[in-house]
Amino acid sequence: MTRIKVLGPGCAKCKTTYNNVLEALKQTHKEAQVEKVEDIEEMLKYNIMSTPALVIDDEIKIKGRVPLTSEIIELLKN
Repeated sequence: MTRIKVLGPGCAKCKTTYNNVLEALKQTHKEAQVEKVEDIEEMLKYNIMSTPALVIDDEIKIKGRVPLTSEIIELLKN
């Protein structure tokens, strides 16, 4: 099963990213384990300096901006 993490301190952009992930999963009828990571120490493990960040199966896909639902759908297809 795909594992998706949204890294961010809980700001509006992070929440939007999380909601876009859920919408992408809904549109593609895919199942995934989705986790919202707000712990600073956990985020530092990924060595990111800007949030939000989208991590799919432990690989950073997007950081520092809110991805569109359509972008997330494309990432899930690959």
